[in-house]
Amino acid sequence: MTNMAKKLTGWRQRWLSRPVLTLFRRVSPRMSQTEREALDAGSVWWDGELFSGRPRWSKLRSLPPPTLSAEEQAFIDGPVEKLCQLLDDWTITGERYDLSEEAWQYIKEQGFLSLIIPKEYGGLDYSNLAHSAIVMKLATRSITGAVTVMVPNSLGPAKLLLEYGTEEQKNHYLPRLAKGEEIPCFALTSPEAGSDAGSMPDYGIVCRQEFDGKKDVLGMRVTWDKRYITLGPVATLLGLAFKLYDPDHLLGDQDDLGITLALIPTDTPGVNIGRRHFPLNVVFMNGPNSGKDVFIPMDWIIGGQDRVGQGWRMLMECLSDGRGISLPALSTGAGKLVSHAVGGYARVRRQFKLPIGRFEGVEEALARIGAYTYMMDAARGLTSVALDRGEKPSVISAIVKYHLTEGMRQVINDGMDVLGGAGICLGPRNFLARAYESTPISITVEGANILTRTMIIFGQGAIRSHPYIFKELEALGMEDPEQSLENFDRALFSHIGFTAKNLFRSLFHGLTSARFIWVRGRRPTRRYYQHLTRMSAAFALMTDIALLTLGGDLKRKEKLSGRLGDILSQLYLASACLKRFEDQGHPKSDEPLLHWCCQHSLFEIQRAFDGLLQNLPNRPVAWIMRWMVFPLGQHFKQPGDKLGHRIADMLITPGEARERLCEGMYQPPASDEPLQRIEDALHKVIAAEPIEKRIRQQLPDYEPDYHGLEGLLHAALKQAIISEQEAETVRGADAARREVIKVDDFGPDLK
Repeated sequence: MTNMAKKLTGWRQRWLSRPVLTLFRRVSPRMSQTEREALDAGSVWWDGELFSGRPRWSKLRSLPPPTLSAEEQAFIDGPVEKLCQLLDDWTITGERYDLSEEAWQYIKEQGFLSLIIPKEYGGLDYSNLAHSAIVMKLATRSITGAVTVMVPNSLGPAKLLLEYGTEEQKNHYLPRLAKGEEIPCFALTSPEAGSDAGSMPDYGIVCRQEFDGKKDVLGMRVTWDKRYITLGPVATLLGLAFKLYDPDHLLGDQDDLGITLALIPTDTPGVNIGRRHFPLNVVFMNGPNSGKDVFIPMDWIIGGQDRVGQGWRMLMECLSDGRGISLPALSTGAGKLVSHAVGGYARVRRQFKLPIGRFEGVEEALARIGAYTYMMDAARGLTSVALDRGEKPSVISAIVKYHLTEGMRQVINDGMDVLGGAGICLGPRNFLARAYESTPISITVEGANILTRTMIIFGQGAIRSHPYIFKELEALGMEDPEQSLENFDRALFSHIGFTAKNLFRSLFHGLTSARFIWVRGRRPTRRYYQHLTRMSAAFALMTDIALLTLGGDLKRKEKLSGRLGDILSQLYLASACLKRFEDQGHPKSDEPLLHWCCQHSLFEIQRAFDGLLQNLPNRPVAWIMRWMVFPLGQHFKQPGDKLGHRIADMLITPGEARERLCEGMYQPPASDEPLQRIEDALHKVIAAEPIEKRIRQQLPDYEPDYHGLEGLLHAALKQAIISEQEAETVRGADAARREVIKVDDFGPDLK
């Protein structure tokens, strides 16, 4: 740096950066320790590119497509298929209120509880993608079975032990967890501390006392009251989060040591396992547990004494994996089930002599079902690949948790609307009712969706994923005043330049409809890449404007934060759809799904921008920004009816596109299974349709008599319109259709 440059930098720091730094220190909201640890956890991945205003699409395209290993695929085709056969959902939820003993034993013996445990400890050591695929397939058969398998492999003792456990803890517990000798659970939620886990009242006091025949053992007396703990009622090993205090300073000078995690065998004296909860007729094991002044030795802390007070950071780093795998897999499984089964039902079920899937109102629901399933599967696969490459994308994980569970809610609601009466009568034939009942569970757990949308996605993303905000905050917290000023000055003026560039990009791309953005690619993807790049620049600009005009108040403006989070989320979901389409070789038959998803995302981005600009408190700034972001007006439209018609037709017609969309779901082989009845009827109905059409054309004035179909067939045979073989085809289709539309009579006998 020349002398002149040094003088200019010194002048800038003294007269510009220092006053701004002083102001920032005064107005910036105080950040709690739990918030700071949540921000520090995880890594920045594609979310950083979306915040940049100029996403490097080559970086996304360079990722390998989601691919299972031969061993993983064999497990899905073998043990997972077998477990699905053992999971009779009506028996589980309507009679036993639990998995069968045979299913439980099979889960333990085949290693379903050890998907993430390395082989050296006796586990399967599968990829995150395989974990996701296994849960997804199980979810198409039984939510109870899927939850039972997914919880020990996401946020639980095994994951925490692998990341932070001592060698002694790993060697003792991981082989036992892998064999199913230990059933794990993890207790975090308290009656008065759900989303705000940092305010948990559960506590431990460092002390010394006799334990297991030994005197003067250093440990803790822990008191807790937890609820909603999955596998809690059957767990033999309890992971526990609590605040640890050291009033006698046995560990050091601090009184409050922070949130700490420990492993406690459930047969420890004082541990109380309460009665089971009953979560909306989905009977996976879930319930409360508690303890009062339960003494545990110090070496029961996960990671030992060195990990005292690090529990919240440990949870945040592990939670991103669970959010990014388990619930997205569960949600995608529901989408595939609805797409395949409800799509088939809509072709089989008739009203007014027409398959209900041909009515435009039903087509609208079917289009959403197919497109949302495509979007969910794309996001599930892309996120799993990122996790397998060592990323811990906490912001992306929050996006897929929120939007895929909300996508599941939409898909299941649409599916129930199409099924009508067949969807509301409980019994063995009803394949969707339990998924419908269970939807609020996924919406609620691992960060309630309202909180995730309004606070986590953008609130965490703006600080963690923005290229300069985190650097500025780090500079604020530095103890060395000169180093703090130097780092802040560098980040501040880089940030100013960044904002200016995005302001220009946003306006220019808006005026040119993004046509001058160079992106490698071909139709139909290239135009979507251009639009998303333009929206990324506008998003980066509006992030800075919102932070500049609102400052720390943006944290409390949850509606505005939620809209900014919606923009970021839709940018990611559209990215995932484009990646999936290209990974699968640009299949022509999937183009309607790609168009629907990308057009939907762009419209939702536009709507979120509109809501943001309508409600930004600084009205002059909002007016200027509207002109910067949409100088020629708002031109993105919702997917059109013709596009929806093509997707609906895809769902009600067997073919490559339908099978590709539903790939990975369980399809039972038994002919008396609801899904198999629908699939059998679908093919028979399609085979009979041209014959029935010919009959209607040749006998337009035929009035049905009391013989019904037989009377019509008799008349057609008599006039040689059809052959006897064709008549049998129509009879077979009619019988199959009638079998599909039957419902169960399982109401209570009140006679």
